[in-house]
Amino acid sequence: MTTLPIESQKTAQIRITLNGEETDVSFAPYKTLLEVLREDLGHTGTKHGCELGECGACAVLLDGKPVLSCLVLALECDRKNVLTVEGLGLDGNLHPLQNAFADLGAAQCGYCIPAILVSAKALLDQNPHPNRNQIREAISGNLCRCTGYLQIFEAVEAAVLKIAEQSKQAT
Repeated sequence: MTTLPIESQKTAQIRITLNGEETDVSFAPYKTLLEVLREDLGHTGTKHGCELGECGACAVLLDGKPVLSCLVLALECDRKNVLTVEGLGLDGNLHPLQNAFADLGAAQCGYCIPAILVSAKALLDQNPHPNRNQIREAISGNLCRCTGYLQIFEAVEAAVLKIAEQSKQAT
């Protein structure tokens, strides 16, 4: 039996816009978006969790909508926009969500936080002034075993206020 080198198994190729930058990537055709992001593109902020679509640790935004990247074949993402936690900030600055999570202690071990941040961003992109129940619903697919969620809700609410304040200053 002959085993081919790993590089020769990279027979699939897609072009995605990853965190605002057009990116071409080659990979083995059986890989999920999660595996391509982490293993082929080095974006390790997106976490391996259950790999069954139950924990939410692998959530990213695909064309602006939260998806579980462990359940999406990378081949399905050609010509799509992918946003990971690494792409949240602008010009070297943290996104207001990231600042609020840090300021309010919303991250303990931090394993689930990248997915919660992108899920919360998707919510705020659709609804800039969500109430607590809407926040709860938006992140309901993300399991956190450390915080008890209260700090997470408070951090999203604080980010809402900060974003609104920044918007007023910009006008």
